Amino acid sequence: MSRRWLFADQLGPHFLDERKQPVLLIESKAVFRRRVHHRQKAHLILSALRHRAAELGDQAIFLRGETYGEALQQVREPLEVCHPTSRRALEFVRKLDRVTVLPARGYVTSLEDFADWADGRRGSLRMEAFYRFAREHHRVLLDGHDPVGGRWSFDTENRDPPPKDGKVDVPAPPMPKEDDIDAEVRADLDRWAREGIRFTGRDGPRRFPATGREATSRLQHFLEHRLPAFGRYEDVMLSTDPWLAHSTLSSSFNLGLLDPMEAVRGAEHAYRRQGAPLAAVEGFVRQVMGWRDYIWHTYWYFEQGWRNSNELDARRSLPDWWRDLDADAVDAHCLRDVLTGVRDRGWVHHIPRLMVLGNYALQRGWRPSELAEWFQTRFVDGYEWVMTGNVVGMSQYADLGRMTTKPYVAGGAYINRMSDYCGGCRYDPRKRLGEDACPFTAGHWAFLAGNRSRIPRSARMARTMKQLARLSDVDAVVAQERRRGGDPP
Repeated sequence: MSRRWLFADQLGPHFLDERKQPVLLIESKAVFRRRVHHRQKAHLILSALRHRAAELGDQAIFLRGETYGEALQQVREPLEVCHPTSRRALEFVRKLDRVTVLPARGYVTSLEDFADWADGRRGSLRMEAFYRFAREHHRVLLDGHDPVGGRWSFDTENRDPPPKDGKVDVPAPPMPKEDDIDAEVRADLDRWAREGIRFTGRDGPRRFPATGREATSRLQHFLEHRLPAFGRYEDVMLSTDPWLAHSTLSSSFNLGLLDPMEAVRGAEHAYRRQGAPLAAVEGFVRQVMGWRDYIWHTYWYFEQGWRNSNELDARRSLPDWWRDLDADAVDAHCLRDVLTGVRDRGWVHHIPRLMVLGNYALQRGWRPSELAEWFQTRFVDGYEWVMTGNVVGMSQYADLGRMTTKPYVAGGAYINRMSDYCGGCRYDPRKRLGEDACPFTAGHWAFLAGNRSRIPRSARMARTMKQLARLSDVDAVVAQERRRGGDPP
């Protein structure tokens, strides 16, 4: 039986053909020397890799070295590896004489099935159409040939504002208990920092699963206790509760600790056998086998240069306060709280990422490729394939709509409606001009004014562009935002 080389994001048993298959694991220090990573992201990756090596024992060869190439010199036998998750890694393994590249695992729909579906379509490849294909192809949440409940998506029912009492009444996700391996990782990261490898963000207790057992436990807890409230409050942002009813499983999927189809079937079981609300179950399924798979597949289906798309000609570099997660420099309550979450946890859920962080960067004209790398290295669940579509395609609209029908840009009114951030903030979400003008409201109109000739006309943008045309002070708003520059709001 061939020895299976597992990358650090391929750690679950579904990446092996047999339970006792020989394994190779490699820890590469150069990965962290090459880019500045969040300290907790580095900890999670190393902890997961070392825990997997400890679980496998004599079944695995575990090598630590500066690079993959140096470590591979110690292995003489032929190897096989599942399709890696980045173009750079795929190119590397394909050049190795002794390595056979197998099909990708860890996703619901195969690369071949997605390509067949995409090749047969004309025009843009929308997630909603792929999601319906995937549901039908894998027979998920179907009654015969029809979707359960008579609809493919219940997204319109998953947009409630925060509860009036400011609480989503669900138990917090179970937190892992650190062990000797975590202590060893922390000591090594301290030593690496003294040797000149730079990290950002604050160290802290490990909050995300590093083993299959921990990931499965968190999944089961979510399905039993948190899933019923997930859909309804999916878009809510609360300064008092970063977790809300989210599964907090993205890092577990992306490390390969959990098979996503296991989670999909678990959610379907919760609906059919335990009475979980259909809108919540469908919303979770759409995130896992719809959006997550869609982001993975577009990374490989679109051309390599897609990651460098910049059709809005955004030329500003990320400011230092943003790169260094200096939340204390920020006055705007929403941005300060979200950046604090990134600094202290290496994680916030998808709406603060899109509608606070991404929205702010889009308004300021920051380079999409720089922002994608920032998301990739500052978030515990960040990888190149994840952030290319989520940031370059969706959040920054840098490809002018290959994935989305409009730019995700919004003013303070949206944040005020969906969060508790605006009460007590020094900025007024209703104002776009003046000392107390909300930087999101002002930035929204300044962005539209500066890009009106670039943004394609669409029905979804027609009303907003008519409002822009009626603004008498738009030039003053643009000048105000230009003066703000890269300073923290």
